[in-house]
Amino acid sequence: MSHVSNSLRSACSRAAGRIHADAWVLLQQALAATVAWILATHVIDHRRPFFAPMAAVVALNAPLGQRGGNALRLLQGVIIGILAGELALGTIGATSGALFLATLVSMVTSRALGGTPLTLAQAATAAILTVSTGNTHVGPERLIDALIGGGVALVFSQVLFTPEPVRLLRRAEAGALTEIANAFDLTAKAIEEDDQEQADRSIESLRNLRDRLAELGRTRDASKRVSRTSAAWRSRLEPVVQESEDAGQLDLLGASALMVVRTATATEGDEREVLAPAIRELAAVVRDLAQDPGDRAVRQRAVDGVLQAARRLRSHAGVQDAVPDSSLTAPLVAMRSAAADIMVFAGVDTGQAAQAIHRDDDDLHVHKPAPVPHLAFKRSLRLWKRLGN
Repeated sequence: MSHVSNSLRSACSRAAGRIHADAWVLLQQALAATVAWILATHVIDHRRPFFAPMAAVVALNAPLGQRGGNALRLLQGVIIGILAGELALGTIGATSGALFLATLVSMVTSRALGGTPLTLAQAATAAILTVSTGNTHVGPERLIDALIGGGVALVFSQVLFTPEPVRLLRRAEAGALTEIANAFDLTAKAIEEDDQEQADRSIESLRNLRDRLAELGRTRDASKRVSRTSAAWRSRLEPVVQESEDAGQLDLLGASALMVVRTATATEGDEREVLAPAIRELAAVVRDLAQDPGDRAVRQRAVDGVLQAARRLRSHAGVQDAVPDSSLTAPLVAMRSAAADIMVFAGVDTGQAAQAIHRDDDDLHVHKPAPVPHLAFKRSLRLWKRLGN
């Protein structure tokens, strides 16, 4: 029963996490559907405008950075499908042959134009609906509904709720940094308690890190798409490029972290005990950095913490040098590499970071992080909230 209870709690926790992560996007979709329905009902005067809200939801049902393109692809499919359906109706009439022809022509045309699966599905659906009803008014009404729903989706995704690309990157960075800190903490605990199960868990935790880094890579691509395609962010590409370059450093840090965990947990004998304090220091530095990776003071604090950990590593290196075949060699090299990667992510030049690992250097200063540009109306909203508090 205890195992079942733990599994249930874990499943509920994961479900709550998914809802929390997507709550804002889901709220936008529901609001867009409502706005589209109101416009189609009270402005266009459609009696059953079911497709307008559907189009709005489908158009916004895409990863951030792709929603505007999704809306355009939906409209493209609907237009092609309606034209194919109307042509088949006018030529053959409302028959099974017309349905086959309209569906085939709509999908072939969409594919020839480079349509995505969404475009093909919308084209086929529009063609089928047009022919199956046998009503020449259905096609134009569906097109108007699609324009309303797609238009609402474009306004939501490109103007009102366009994501701030730098903030997207920072959120993904924080997730990756948290996983690295967790892996370091588990590794230090495994060494201190000489617990092989903990060691296995620390290595297992890196699977989550792999997923986080993959998500970070997708977010880097999405942030660039947002800054290139969104009218709101097109003129503010520089901070996105800067933050994307910083985020790319986390791939290297992830590889270094993997080597730290593997080599430290594989170390045997009394020598391994000297590793735990330094690994805990690195974990604390990374966890603190994950709280606000875009804050300059936090980044500077991370660099200072890494320099302190580097001094501890140099003292351990003395043990390594005294014992030529020391099992500390591999973990110490991996930890120095991780320390340098942390400093580079925080804003230290690569050359300076590499040198600082091997010497006492207290005057390393981080570069100014990329600013998070805000849209004018969002700045006004934040100001209004401050005045109200």
